[in-house]
Amino acid sequence: MAKVTVYNMNAEQVGEVELQDTLFAVDVKEHLVHQAVVAHLANRRQGTQSAKTRAEVRGGGRKPWKQKGTGRARQGSIRAPQWTGGGVVFAPKPRDYSIKLNKKERQFALKSALTSRVNENKFIVLDELTLSEIKTKAMKNVLDAFNLKKALLVTEGEASKNVRLSARNIQGIKTSAVNNINVYDILKYDTFVVTKEALAKLEEVYA
Repeated sequence: MAKVTVYNMNAEQVGEVELQDTLFAVDVKEHLVHQAVVAHLANRRQGTQSAKTRAEVRGGGRKPWKQKGTGRARQGSIRAPQWTGGGVVFAPKPRDYSIKLNKKERQFALKSALTSRVNENKFIVLDELTLSEIKTKAMKNVLDAFNLKKALLVTEGEASKNVRLSARNIQGIKTSAVNNINVYDILKYDTFVVTKEALAKLEEVYA
């Protein structure tokens, strides 16, 4: 089992913790990670875009002028795509963009992403992350102690509410509960920060 240093909120070393190999030392499957990211982004799409084709635009029932003899190009309808106010060629219609990923593939992609963060030394464990009040400055002081500019903070329990609300206005920082983490966020943010409590929950759920 790999060991990582545990820090307090002042970035001081206070101990070590062992990471489970089944979650943080797997063989990284880049193709599964890619599939998980593609599926995540596709599933976020609403798929509600819509435009009218020439068959759906109102008007244009009569031929605007006769076929021959006017000197102008032949036209069949003022609602053809080349006319202002005409229909759209291959107009987008509401559709479902969701992509299904098998459960085992999804889980292994998550393990691969977590393993990559450990291998790249972008994995920080805190003994606790608690704030007595909702205060952005207090949260900023914690981040500055670790020199974090773009990080994913994973917390667990009631104490996470103040952390979440204190960090929501800080650019480049996102908070998440253990059961809401995903491959996209793990890779998007430079550093993965987790509390010991959340780490135990993470290993319990995913290992």
